[in-house]
Amino acid sequence: RYIGADAGGGFAVELVKLPGRRILLVEDEPLIAMFAEMALEDAGAVVVGPAANVASALAALDGQAADAALVDVRLRGGESGYDLADQLAQRGIPFVLATGMQVGDVPPRHRARPVLPKPYTAPQLLSALGAVMKGV
Repeated sequence: RYIGADAGGGFAVELVKLPGRRILLVEDEPLIAMFAEMALEDAGAVVVGPAANVASALAALDGQAADAALVDVRLRGGESGYDLADQLAQRGIPFVLATGMQVGDVPPRHRARPVLPKPYTAPQLLSALGAVMKGV
């Protein structure tokens, strides 16, 4: 959450903390996955994955529970993160969709879901995941 300007004219940032929260990370770009994993771990989260495709994400979920997920919508090989999002919704696992596409390109069935535009910052990532886990 961005709190506002500090005394020096910069912005004070309060990072959302996610202590012990298990976050499924689905991202096929290694550098983005490393960045997200570090941000999540710095916030105290336990990363499930990272998974680079739908099959490995589902396999990771079979082995351990997740409190929420970050799902890249366009995976390698033409695989769609929306297919995984459908399954997460059926399981009652809250998720954030990450995409470099326009938010308007999100299929109608997921338009009410939070979308994190790429590139994103650690505070944006943590804030989005914290918001979907409220009450969970």
